[in-house]
Amino acid sequence: MEAIDQIRVNFDPSQLVLLNWCLAFLMFGVALDIKITDFKKLWKQPKITLIALSSQLILLPILTLILAKAIDPGPSLAVGMVLIGVCPGGNVSNYMVHMAKANAALSVTLTSITTMLAALLTPLAFAFWTGFLNLPESLRQEITIDPIAMFKTISLLIVLPLALGLLMQHLFPKLVVRIKKVVGILSLLIFLSFVVFAILGNISNIKDHLAKVFFIVLIHNTLGFLMGYFWAWLTGLEEREARTISIETGIQNSGLGLILIFNFFGGLGGMAIIAAWWGIWHLISGFTLAMFWRNRLPKSSIE
Repeated sequence: MEAIDQIRVNFDPSQLVLLNWCLAFLMFGVALDIKITDFKKLWKQPKITLIALSSQLILLPILTLILAKAIDPGPSLAVGMVLIGVCPGGNVSNYMVHMAKANAALSVTLTSITTMLAALLTPLAFAFWTGFLNLPESLRQEITIDPIAMFKTISLLIVLPLALGLLMQHLFPKLVVRIKKVVGILSLLIFLSFVVFAILGNISNIKDHLAKVFFIVLIHNTLGFLMGYFWAWLTGLEEREARTISIETGIQNSGLGLILIFNFFGGLGGMAIIAAWWGIWHLISGFTLAMFWRNRLPKSSIE
């Protein structure tokens, strides 16, 4: 069986262009659910927002690094875990938070902030946290990337579609109301399609290595949910906010992770398999958690 660190998941240029357009469309769909007024909550409730952001941007990468060192899954898998840990929150988290009877406005705000900051923070955070991994010199050279090049790529894939979505909301609000649901459904289908496409195209690699990756993603994702929830609880937030921060911490934009892996890391096998399986698993775990909470009204809620 080929070592996972030597696997290369190959996509031809036309497939990569298609994936880039898919991600851009996903980000456009996110923008249709974002309102400028959501950002005013930053000023009204800075404590809640800062606690939530600290869970996503600081605690999750630290947890990821500790877990990678404890499990020692191999260099490319560890790097893949870190890349997922520094990606912005996934756009499906907003729907999951709504299902869980949590704070949907906070969820949208967090997704908006982390997504818009991704062009700057993702390459810098990735370079910083992978510096703590004990990587072989050959792989360390291979994952050395130009932060400016990644910034340009993320800007085109995220910032531009978000700006177009926000502009469309401002200029054509009635049209946005009519198309938002359809765009949301299409976005979810597109996301699922290219994750499934990545898996089917490399089914032999997955058969050889899924057993190992399955438990890594299961543990990583579960601890992310738990850490987000208990961090909110320890800092004195209410149940609705704790649920929101839990889901936002556990749901990462693995679609962006896959795009970056194919754009910058030549489809490095361990990274690609981690990101692809995370993309499937966090939908299963997130919807399961949201349905569990859906039938349990938060203590602070009054209906």
